[in-house]
Amino acid sequence: MFSVKPSLLNINMTPSHTSSIKTVLIFSFWIALAGVLFYFMNTRVNPNTAEALTQSGRPQSGEVVLQRDLSGHYRAEAFINGSRLLSWSTTGATDVAISRALADKLGLHSINAVRTQTANGDTVSYATRLQSVKLGNIIAHNVAATITPSLAMKCCSGCRFLGRMDVRLYKGNMTIRATEE
Repeated sequence: MFSVKPSLLNINMTPSHTSSIKTVLIFSFWIALAGVLFYFMNTRVNPNTAEALTQSGRPQSGEVVLQRDLSGHYRAEAFINGSRLLSWSTTGATDVAISRALADKLGLHSINAVRTQTANGDTVSYATRLQSVKLGNIIAHNVAATITPSLAMKCCSGCRFLGRMDVRLYKGNMTIRATEE
């Protein structure tokens, strides 16, 4: 068997050295555990990253499959006018609704006020058009949208986008397939 004599390594382990090594090992363990938990929770909370969506479904056919997240919603990373963001996909919304902050970031403007009904009641929104909405391998152009100042989330993809698609809900998945226009 192979053994190393401490005198050959010239290591003088004092109690303070031992304590420092233990502290570093404990700290490293907690950092590694936090990293594993973050990875697990991120993939469960947001299973529909842009990368995952381009690999889901059948890319050649213009299809994506969204997985329901832990809260029971279908959230996905989408691209609006080329900007990447987290969007809710829901058949309960009419338009693609975007927040004022996101509209400012995208440089969208509107002076056409419209009354809209949201889950939080009636509000005033502003009609606009989006150059493109991309979800996985599906791209829609010239999509009607509303800038909704009271919107808590950044973006909600409603029927103006989803209505152009074949949408099916089955066993916790939302399959969205582009249709010929």
